[in-house]
Amino acid sequence: MKQTAVEWLLEQYLKKDGLAKSDVSRALEMEKEQIIDFAYVIADDLACGVYREKKAMEKRYNEFLTYREEDDDI
Repeated sequence: MKQTAVEWLLEQYLKKDGLAKSDVSRALEMEKEQIIDFAYVIADDLACGVYREKKAMEKRYNEFLTYREEDDDI
């Protein structure tokens, strides 16, 4: 079964210390929201004819996460 990085990390953590189910659900929901939001950013880029190499895409993703963190503080 394929799993996301968050799912794998939570599974490893659960084996050691335990974690509330609500925390697991929240982490997975946050990851899902980030993936969907970033997909919209990429779709906008593609609609504008912007194509990025892998390194440039990683940079754009890091910028996106930084923007999200600032957005979340509001």
